[in-house]
Order: sequence, then C-alpha cells, then structure tokens
Amino acid sequence: MARAWPPDLSELDLLLFRAAQTVAMATVGTSLGIAIAAPLCLLASRNVTPERAIYHPARWLLDLLRGVDSFVFALLFVVAVGLGPFAGVLGIGLHSAGSTAKLWSEAIETIEPGPLEAVAMTGAGRLKIVFHALLPDVLPSLLSTSLYIWEFNIRTSTVLGLVGAGGIGQDLKNAVDLLDFASLATILLIIVAMVTTIDQLSAWLRRRLI
Repeated sequence: MARAWPPDLSELDLLLFRAAQTVAMATVGTSLGIAIAAPLCLLASRNVTPERAIYHPARWLLDLLRGVDSFVFALLFVVAVGLGPFAGVLGIGLHSAGSTAKLWSEAIETIEPGPLEAVAMTGAGRLKIVFHALLPDVLPSLLSTSLYIWEFNIRTSTVLGLVGAGGIGQDLKNAVDLLDFASLATILLIIVAMVTTIDQLSAWLRRRLI
C-alpha cells in the first residue's frame, strides 16, 4: 500500500482509453449474446416450443453455453483468432447468450397463457403470436435482464486481459507482473470508478423500465 501511493498518472490517457475499450468489448459482446439468445430463448420456452425434439436440445445448448465461463471462452478464442478485444467479444458473446436466453425463456414461460391462446385462435402463425402477444408482455423484463447481463459483463471484461483479450485487464496484468504498484493503484481506481458508474447507470435504466 505504501508503494502504491501516490498513484502513477503519467499514462492516465492510455488507461482511460483501455477502460473505454473494456466497456466497448463488454457492450459489443453483450449485443452479440442478445442476438444469439433471441431465437434460442423461444426454442427453449415450453409454452412457445412444446415439441420435445426442439425444446430439450435447445435447453442443453443453453446449459453448455452457460457452463463454460466467458474467461474460458476468451482463452480458447485467443488461440483461435489471436490476441486482442475480438477474442474477448466472442467469449463474452457466447457465455452471455446462454445466460440471457436462460433468463429470457424463464420469463416467457411465466406469462399468462390467455393472450397467446386468444391470438392463436385467430389463426395467426407462431411469429405473429410472438410479436403481437408475447413480446409486448415480456419486453420490460427482457430489457431489464439484458441490462443486468451488460452490467455483469463490464465487470467480467476487466479480467479478460489476463488471457490476452485486451482492455484494461491487460494493463492490470502488466502492472502486477512488473510489481508497478503505483500504476496498479491507478488502474484499480479506474476500474472501481468505471464499474460503479455502469452499475448506477444500469440501475437507473432498469427503474425506468419498471
């Protein structure tokens, strides 16, 4: 602690850029996860997809995506696509897809069946039922869940640099390896400020959705 004070601000501009890169990596990764989760959550919802041959494989796929941590996915993608934020985006995206689709499917399964049955009785197809009866009912819950996943991914992405996935985590690892405690203090303060700001923003947005 004594060697970490005062924090080293000589590379503050670079560290702030790395922090922004971390937020961008988490945001793009979350968006990728949402794009993958959108069809999967419908296939994994019993009241939308009652066919066992589709429902159970979809559930197994979600378990696989959720069971492999984004850190492990990022490690694999660093080997596959090389060092940098792209590996982190892919790692966050796949893990987020499983978590998001799981939570979305559970929200979909808890809605009242009345509106779905009423639209189905008009002869509407499955897509019309989803867009006109299901989506308006569950949309606030889906958006709230997405914000929570995004908030979680911001925290997760700060350590993905440990495996070479870019962001401020890479600078954190370098500072620890070099025993540069003054730079480490600066990085930790930036991470705390970044995560706190995102948490407050996410909480405010979720309150607006309720």
